[in-house]
Amino acid sequence: MSDVPAGLETLDFSFSGGRPAGAFAPVLVGVVGSGNLEVMLEPADGNDCAVRVETSARGFGPIWQAVMDDFHARHPLAGVRVSINDMGATPAVVSLRLDQAVAEIDGGQP
Repeated sequence: MSDVPAGLETLDFSFSGGRPAGAFAPVLVGVVGSGNLEVMLEPADGNDCAVRVETSARGFGPIWQAVMDDFHARHPLAGVRVSINDMGATPAVVSLRLDQAVAEIDGGQP
């Protein structure tokens, strides 16, 4: 048996500064299902990019930190709230969905 308790794990990350995203309608990409996830981007007050991850794959906090650090390095957004609902997606799929969501708020430009 695993030492990791059953149920969802919630992880929160915050990144300061970056390029203000400006006004945009909330964006939702992906589908929560077996091995996949959904990402929602919403405008937020302030100069931070706040990320909340709800994941069924417990115990992967360091992996999520690395994926979110990479995301913020590629897309240093400010004034954005990112919500991720994960059902076991790989880091590559997470990055793809995040890029798709950013492309939506950037008018289709990744």
